[in-house]
Amino acid sequence: MKSALRWISAALVATGVFAAWSGVAFADVKIGVTVSATGPAASLGIPEKNTIALLPKEVAGQKIDYIVLDDATDSTQAVKNARKLTSEDHVDALIGSTVVPNSLAMIDVAAESTTPMISMAAAASIVEPMDAKRAWVFKTPQNDILMATAIAQHMSNHGVKTVAFIGFSDAYGESWFKEFGKAAELARIKIVANERFARSDASVTGQVLKIMSQNPDAVLIAGAGTPAALPQKTFKERGYKGKYYQTHGVANNDFLRVCGKDCEGTYLPAGPLLVADQLPDSNPAKKTALTYKRAYETAYGVGSVSTFGGHAWDAGLLLQRAIPLALKKGQPGTPAFREALRAALESTKDMPASHGIFNMSANDHAGLDQRARVMVEIVGGKWQLSGD
Repeated sequence: MKSALRWISAALVATGVFAAWSGVAFADVKIGVTVSATGPAASLGIPEKNTIALLPKEVAGQKIDYIVLDDATDSTQAVKNARKLTSEDHVDALIGSTVVPNSLAMIDVAAESTTPMISMAAAASIVEPMDAKRAWVFKTPQNDILMATAIAQHMSNHGVKTVAFIGFSDAYGESWFKEFGKAAELARIKIVANERFARSDASVTGQVLKIMSQNPDAVLIAGAGTPAALPQKTFKERGYKGKYYQTHGVANNDFLRVCGKDCEGTYLPAGPLLVADQLPDSNPAKKTALTYKRAYETAYGVGSVSTFGGHAWDAGLLLQRAIPLALKKGQPGTPAFREALRAALESTKDMPASHGIFNMSANDHAGLDQRARVMVEIVGGKWQLSGD
């Protein structure tokens, strides 16, 4: 592990993450983190937690302390964690949480405590519409609409005229149905069914039978992590022969393991990190994606990298850029420093990350564009960059 951390530090120095800055020594910068390391989203939260351990403990000569808590995929616990981190630990920034409901629940805490927060969940509603509360909130995953339009275009290119939707019965599923609905309409694809299931459900047979009665050309499963395998396996058991699509919420090896052969031929949009080795050298995210992939696999083993860990890595990159700027305006542990950190995050321009290039603004706290997505197919139990 020590050799891995030395390698990572060297890589970060080489890529310019540790910007030289000389000045007064301040109190440590404290970063509070809440992840879903247990519960239904554990397959997402564990690689995020692992990645936090790889982030540098010093930036621009300033010591960085990370305080990591588990919210067990529970929004109430996520709020408790956020309140503890802001009111007791007096953190300068929050990273988290893993899933949409938890992140939405944390917004009030971030705003009330004037603490910049970087979510690792996807829904655009985390940062939109911009208001006084969301001015304190940023996120690293791609917006759902960015991925939804990729799916709809792929469907259109492959002759899909009708599609059935089945998604989580929470904010993730709601966001995806809303955004995919817009994309499907533009692509002139008719949604013929809208079914939901809970992350902890053991059966979705009823929903699947309703969908199959409509005989859609394709199904879109809007879930995240291993629970998203349940509908797909049920469709396969019932003999559905149409095209299968998943969201970028399943882009990890745990999903492949649980879904097994039932996911063969499935399409999904994903960040460049998922297929970093397959990207052309011209892809602007390839270099940073490979830096993270090598760092993670040096520490945790070949093949262990996850796109969800990449969201934590990118949060770290954003803070590593913002901290030196904020130190010029205030001392860690003060409202002035937190506001300066927020402003620095908002001013991020042309920053390469593992999932794309970030360009933030006062009205855009997501900051990713079409360079942050690729279409992927599951072939032979592995992720394959789709050529169409």
